[in-house]
Amino acid sequence: MTDQLLPIAGPRETRAWLTTELRSRPREALFTLAAGLLAAAASVVPAYALGLLVDRVRAGAEIGAIVTVGVTIVIAAVVGGAATGFGGYLINRLGSRILADLRERTVATALRLPALVLDRAGRGDLLSRVGADIAAIGKAVTDVLPGMISAVLLSVISLATIAGIDWRLGLAGAVAVPLYVIGLRWYLPRAAPSYAAERVAIAERSQLFVESMQGTRTVHTYHLEDRHLAGIETASARARDISIGVFALYTRFIGRIHRAELAGLGAVLVVGFVLARSGAVTVGEVSAAALLFHRLFGPIALLMVTFDKAQDAGASLARLVGVLDMDIEVRGLGSRPAGHDLVLDDVTFSYGGPAPVLRNVSLRVAPGETVALVGSTGAGKTTAASLAAGILRPLHGYASIGGIAVSDLPADTIAIVSQETHVFAGPLVEDLRLARPGATDDEVAEALSRVGALSWVRELPDGLDTVVGDGGHQLTAARAQQLALARVVLLDPPVVVLDEATAEAGSAGARDLEQAAMAVLRGRTALVVAHRLTQAASADRVIVMEHGEIVESGSHAELVVGGGRYAQLWAAWSARN
Repeated sequence: MTDQLLPIAGPRETRAWLTTELRSRPREALFTLAAGLLAAAASVVPAYALGLLVDRVRAGAEIGAIVTVGVTIVIAAVVGGAATGFGGYLINRLGSRILADLRERTVATALRLPALVLDRAGRGDLLSRVGADIAAIGKAVTDVLPGMISAVLLSVISLATIAGIDWRLGLAGAVAVPLYVIGLRWYLPRAAPSYAAERVAIAERSQLFVESMQGTRTVHTYHLEDRHLAGIETASARARDISIGVFALYTRFIGRIHRAELAGLGAVLVVGFVLARSGAVTVGEVSAAALLFHRLFGPIALLMVTFDKAQDAGASLARLVGVLDMDIEVRGLGSRPAGHDLVLDDVTFSYGGPAPVLRNVSLRVAPGETVALVGSTGAGKTTAASLAAGILRPLHGYASIGGIAVSDLPADTIAIVSQETHVFAGPLVEDLRLARPGATDDEVAEALSRVGALSWVRELPDGLDTVVGDGGHQLTAARAQQLALARVVLLDPPVVVLDEATAEAGSAGARDLEQAAMAVLRGRTALVVAHRLTQAASADRVIVMEHGEIVESGSHAELVVGGGRYAQLWAAWSARN
């Protein structure tokens, strides 16, 4: 269970966003509306023409008059069919373009969200928004929106035509309107929260699934399969029960629609009978009015029923718009600072718990100096490194490089490499060029050589062009870390933070990876969270942290001789290795 899901926009914010999107595409919206109006008008013509046909037959008209009506009906059908198809195409194109922009803006916003926000929300919530929610909206744009717009336009034009025949017939048909409204007012307040709850339940299920997949090794190691499966089953059952409840509401809603249709058609026939007997209207006009109203059964039922899917899409849209309105991190666009000293000044940080993870931590890494952070698990080392790299923001105090806050510096001023290194799917050379898109093959090869990776890269099936990542050549943890370090070489930042970057290498590749890390750090200001104390021993200075505070600082030799906490850690490390 996550602490705090990403925000969800309210109905007003969602409508405002959609209105703005439509206004930004006035020509497309106008053509779409025009095509819909033409299709709706053409759909009304056959019913009205059949009413004329009834009157002409009753009056004993000749065959030619009847043929004229038939030709009119055929022409209207052809025009209506063409306009309906073209209108559906325009609606799909407009909706798909808006949806594509929405997807891109949502992902762009998510990539710039503070890391702490995503950690609290969980990746599953975000993945469900750009996955299941986008799919729900896309399905609505393709399957629901064209029908809804067509039904609205047809309903308005048909009722106006009925009222044009005789206002009393129009008033009789309007009897169904309040019944439809009552049905919607009963349904919507019950369905909307259910759809929103269903989306939340799906997000929670996705989060549990993602956590289980990402932690597969841990799950297997501690035999937690049954516990994780039980959690996923519980979340799935909750989503299923909500879906069943929504469907039950839906079936009761359909019954209300049928009652409204019965009342409306009955009213038109009764009023039409009375008016026809009095001579106020003809039998053909009453027939036309009844046909027009009956013709509305399908569109209005579709309109009412699609509120079910529209609610689903609306809940998804609100979740995406909620992400768009979030505050994002914008790194400074200025030049690199003149000085390259890294400073944490009286920094305090909390992940939201009752006690801070870091309390009044101050440290300075001089230009070109390598400082190692060591300490027990939970001492606050990774948090301090994340603050120094600008991934997290302190509650109090500040982190700076060359006297400038890290949040105001360009992204290429500092690089962080953690033990969670990702290999992007695609050619290996493009994976490396993420750090510097314009890097030549020779520059990429030089970066690989510096971290000791060029030899094994050349042995790959296609060398630098070998596809790696998902669906491609799989790399070991040590080799993936070498690629991450090679990216740092290409980026060439003055300051580097290594957060246990050699932890996943294993004993066999640890020495090679440490040598690669030392080659990358040479000449740079570096803060290293040392998983292996051999890294601390080779650093210029060692800082020991415990319980969110700095308890020792000095060179490796000084701290070993001092007999303090670091000396204990070194003795334990030496005994194991």
